[in-house]
Amino acid sequence: MPAISVATNPFNDQKPGTSGLRKRVPDFQQAHYLENFVQSIFDTIKAPAGSTLVLGGDGRYYNRDAIQIILKMAAANGYGRVLVGKGGILATPAASCVIRKYQTYGGIILSASHNPGGPDGDFGIKYNGCNGGPATEGVTEAIFAASKTISQYHILESADVALDKLGDSKLGDMIVSVIDPVSDYADLMESIFDFAAIRALLASGFRIKFDAMHAVNGGYAQEIFVRRLGASAECLMNCVPLPDFGGGHPDPNLTYAHELVDVMYGDNAPDFGAASDGDGDRNMILGKHFFVTPSDSLAILAWQK
Repeated sequence: MPAISVATNPFNDQKPGTSGLRKRVPDFQQAHYLENFVQSIFDTIKAPAGSTLVLGGDGRYYNRDAIQIILKMAAANGYGRVLVGKGGILATPAASCVIRKYQTYGGIILSASHNPGGPDGDFGIKYNGCNGGPATEGVTEAIFAASKTISQYHILESADVALDKLGDSKLGDMIVSVIDPVSDYADLMESIFDFAAIRALLASGFRIKFDAMHAVNGGYAQEIFVRRLGASAECLMNCVPLPDFGGGHPDPNLTYAHELVDVMYGDNAPDFGAASDGDGDRNMILGKHFFVTPSDSLAILAWQK
């Protein structure tokens, strides 16, 4: 499995924002396009040889293909280990958690947030630093500068890595650790919030409804709400992640999360409702027959804190 250097030419449209580089899927499927941007990240952050990287995404179309490319490039660029979510899945908050818990040299997250998915939908890639947060503007500007002068990228010639079974495998000299994408984040949530009090509230008859919008948070909802908090599985809707988000638009608002809105404004509505976006870092909160604005829900969290 030799590492090779592939000659390439720059693209002129790879300027990332604080949420990384977002383009249509066909843009990323162009020859060398993803590889150029990934190499520009690696050339900019200059991780020491043997470093550990976190990798995962929201499961949208092209997620698994991109992960295989990035794994082979990480191996060719001297990384010692990559922690990748099972099935290529890792919500953005969970990626931040894993970066900080295992003190990795940052992570690459594949997501276009609340944008639609599918073959003609959107795709995105961003680098989060060692603190788990998005790359600073200085780093993103340096990545863009590197992308404008890139002449080659490095990649391992290898078969794809199995992503659907937990455990370690070798990719050249690098270890690929397929990890549970949910457990570390669920443990963190249990250390922050009073799960015993929430379990008691749910056991008392308080009813909830959560809409994952066929995006990344389906597995997290199953683990946290059902397994750890004891809620009925019937409280969950659209919790199977799909590459095209079931043909929907994973933006948790009154328009696109209309299924949840219909439930919360209908007869016999639950007491609490929530939806989350494509990569799990935005939400919408509803009560029985009322909507909570994002600023108000943030204020409540800050007041409780």
